[in-house]
Amino acid sequence: MLGAGLIKIRGDQCWWDLTCMDYHYETQPVPNPLAYFLHQSPWWFHRFETLSNHVLELLVPFLVFLGRRLCLLHGVLQIFFQVILILSGNLSFLNWLTIVPSLSCFDDATLGFLFPSGPGGLKLQVQRMQKEEAGGAQPEPRYGCLVRRVANLSLGILLAWLSVPVVINLLSSRQVMNTSFSPLRIVNTYGAFGSITKERTEVILQGTASANASAPDAVWEDYEFKCKPGNPWRRPCLISPYHYRLDWLMWFAAFQTYEQNEWILHLAGKLLANDAEALSLLAVNPFEGQAPPRWVRGEHWRYQFSRPGGKHASEGKWWARKRIGPYFPPLRLDDLKDYFQARGWALEEPM
Repeated sequence: MLGAGLIKIRGDQCWWDLTCMDYHYETQPVPNPLAYFLHQSPWWFHRFETLSNHVLELLVPFLVFLGRRLCLLHGVLQIFFQVILILSGNLSFLNWLTIVPSLSCFDDATLGFLFPSGPGGLKLQVQRMQKEEAGGAQPEPRYGCLVRRVANLSLGILLAWLSVPVVINLLSSRQVMNTSFSPLRIVNTYGAFGSITKERTEVILQGTASANASAPDAVWEDYEFKCKPGNPWRRPCLISPYHYRLDWLMWFAAFQTYEQNEWILHLAGKLLANDAEALSLLAVNPFEGQAPPRWVRGEHWRYQFSRPGGKHASEGKWWARKRIGPYFPPLRLDDLKDYFQARGWALEEPM
């Protein structure tokens, strides 16, 4: 959490202006239905959200070191924070995993009511052992106990040593996020949304059966992904903690170029060949049960949530969109042969 908070205040100015949440719900990788409604919140609520984010990521983590009660408060706040993030966006299993270490803040006394125990039960046995230890009546340590203590101490020292680069990175003004510092990836640094995209763009893949891609009467049909925005009438999906990796990558590709994302041309070649494995990653194949398309292209669009009560919302649209221009030009399978060969990719014949 601390790393995520630090990368924000060292990143985008909107985290200082408290305006980042004006954009986040609309421009996050894969919005969900609740994100649509949260985006419509008043400006003061977005300021409160951004300020709360700073408190939860930059200050609350230190409560874990300040005694039992504040540690409990840390656990409650962090779990509440992660639940809000889970409800407001499809950020895969990330937030679910973040809840796990916060559970360690709740000791036996806190969670005891969840495990009722009758006379002579396990709970009473543990309490008796704790009283005996407090009174100084401790059994002689066994060999296995000593080995375990040595192993635990050794592991603690190892993790402390491996964590030195992580701490240095956190303190650095050139903080790097989402990086591992050892080959075994035992320790790493994390940070998300250091910068916020202010507008949402999407790459829409289209195919046509027309012999001439430039013909005015060429009918281009959209491929629909399983979760990412495409059809303006389709309700945003709800998939957390599941993760559609391809949809997530398409979000990154949309604010870069296809030269920076060569894999998207690889995908285009798979669509031209009607590759069953690639098509299984999509929600809608407009050429299902037909011959594969002769041409595939990528179109660049700007997307915004429709405004409640506005024209697009009255038509049942969740999104309003406007074409920016081509993302990559129309391509045939023959156009990609040399490209695939140079990269060692197999180019299958149309199925």
